[in-house]
Amino acid sequence: MDSYRKLLLANKAFVEDKISVDANFFRNSALDQKPEFMWIGCSDSRVPAEEVTGTQPGELFVHRNIANLVIHTDFNMLSVLQYAVEVLKVKHVIVCGHYGCGGVKNAMGRQNLGLINKWLRQIKDVYRLYSRELESMSDPVARFDRLVELNVMEQVQNLAETSIIQRAWNSEHRPEIHGWVYDMRTGYLKELARMQPGAKLDDIYMFELDEPAR
Repeated sequence: MDSYRKLLLANKAFVEDKISVDANFFRNSALDQKPEFMWIGCSDSRVPAEEVTGTQPGELFVHRNIANLVIHTDFNMLSVLQYAVEVLKVKHVIVCGHYGCGGVKNAMGRQNLGLINKWLRQIKDVYRLYSRELESMSDPVARFDRLVELNVMEQVQNLAETSIIQRAWNSEHRPEIHGWVYDMRTGYLKELARMQPGAKLDDIYMFELDEPAR
């Protein structure tokens, strides 16, 4: 059997499983979506958002890219973020990285990878910011793991520095921002960072907004 046909068969099993529990599952799902969470994760095939969080279709609004980056010139990510925050009214935005991330690993090296060099540059900047801490670590695995964590925490900060998040904080006192890391070696998620609405940022990153705070 062609490998792709296994996916089609698995889909049939998925449908049968859902309707065996709730005959109206798909009919109700097609009406609307009201997710409480937005997930910004890595494209790595080993980190499926719904699987690792045990959530059902409709509970997570998902955006994935290499190394779970929040880049202020990435209009794809910003469009997803704006829709999640301003239209879907999510209460939480989660940035989730993972140990063993290939993007982070390659950013630590000097290999020329072509176009992706431009993307991984963001992680190299994180390394430079924390180079003293990272280079004091003699264990290369520990250093790699730590850069994964630092990258997540920087992306949480990058989220808070967007006008999209600040506007929602100011007008509706949401969403909370979370930074997590997934350990593929154990299957567990680890919480690294949490920013509540209105968290203090450096003044240079704060926007003047018309909406009064509630």
